[in-house]
Amino acid sequence: MLRFLSRPATRMMERWLPDAFIFVLVLTLVAMIAAIGIQGTNPVELVRYWGDGFWSLLSFSMQMLLVLVTGYILASSPPVKKLLAALATKAQSGGAAIIMVTVVSLAASWINWGFGLVVGAIFARELARQVKVDYRLLVASAYSGFVIWHGGISGSIPLTVATEGHFTAEQIGVIPTSETIFAWWNLLIVVLIFIALPIANRMMMPSEAETVLVDHRVLGNDEGLPPLPADATPSQRMENSRILMYLVGIPGIVWLLLYFFGGGGLNLNVVNFAFLFIGLTLHGTARSLLAALDDAVKGGAGIVIQFPFYAGIMAIMTQTGLAATISEWFVALATERSLPFWSFISAGIVNIFVPSGGGQWAVQAPIMLPAAESLGADINKVIMGVAWGDAWTNLLQPFWALPMLGIAGLKARDIMGFCVVLLLITGVIIGGILWLI
Repeated sequence: MLRFLSRPATRMMERWLPDAFIFVLVLTLVAMIAAIGIQGTNPVELVRYWGDGFWSLLSFSMQMLLVLVTGYILASSPPVKKLLAALATKAQSGGAAIIMVTVVSLAASWINWGFGLVVGAIFARELARQVKVDYRLLVASAYSGFVIWHGGISGSIPLTVATEGHFTAEQIGVIPTSETIFAWWNLLIVVLIFIALPIANRMMMPSEAETVLVDHRVLGNDEGLPPLPADATPSQRMENSRILMYLVGIPGIVWLLLYFFGGGGLNLNVVNFAFLFIGLTLHGTARSLLAALDDAVKGGAGIVIQFPFYAGIMAIMTQTGLAATISEWFVALATERSLPFWSFISAGIVNIFVPSGGGQWAVQAPIMLPAAESLGADINKVIMGVAWGDAWTNLLQPFWALPMLGIAGLKARDIMGFCVVLLLITGVIIGGILWLI
């Protein structure tokens, strides 16, 4: 059944979904029109909000670019390539490959969202070398695991409210992760998604006649670097020396050990640091690392040009009050029992325009928390409703897919047909549990 459902969805997306850059331009215009029509924002003020916010994600944009680059560097190092190749050989069929990449991506994304994006994409590439399977679905399956991130241990909203001095601390206090991430009902959602997604992805496998295989030029040359000539210059020998790389790489790994043994947790900067210095050490030579770097940066153009536009959209949504208005519409429908569900739905809609967990919570918390208090709703469930809504519509929003698509060498339209089907399935699971509890 899912195969027949995914077929028209995939065809529709391939035909009608433009490049992710066109998508963000259209989204910008939609946000502007909505701000004028719904909020009555003055057009001149609107343009000022948009322009002032345009560069507010520069630091985050660089972090995301480094997720792609450093993750690729690590995964393309000789030892990791051998490990991934050995793991990929365990997949004896296309169906097994789909299930394996989904489970690996889910597990990695639950641990850390940046880690999940890179590991899923790299493993999908390696599986494509080993198994005959629809490459679009393989990459979509790798991306689908990302839907779990905000219910995992790197979820920015539950971690925010668990931090002393967070911006709503006077209102709700500090809420430990035992009441959000590790609450039984949240773990139930996680377990159900772990079960449902691999099965759903497997069931969407196209027939052999409709299967789209990877163009192996996308996967690059796997033959490795040619040996140095006998008359290599001193500079060439330095680029091929392991001593310099180890002298710098090993202290980086020592810092990581000190950081984690000192109680430090995973965040995006630590993940990038780990990818870079472990990758630097495993490559062994600057020559090998720089060759991987050349391949990695080719997929980063979308991040560089599109993230500033999303920053501008976020500014429109927050500064004009449009995001708050959307949240208030759904709060008006809610009861004590249903508020977590409507928090989830409203967050999913807002996330299309404000694809940032922390930024979204800053917008929605002032509406959702007073509503929870006035209705007597469970604040912990409302918080996780917003968190899951933020993660859920990432299956429709190509913002977070850009690093993975850059690594995989695909366009958003190639995977979004499958993702729309998964959006419906995960929406039923998450929304159903939030409604029933």
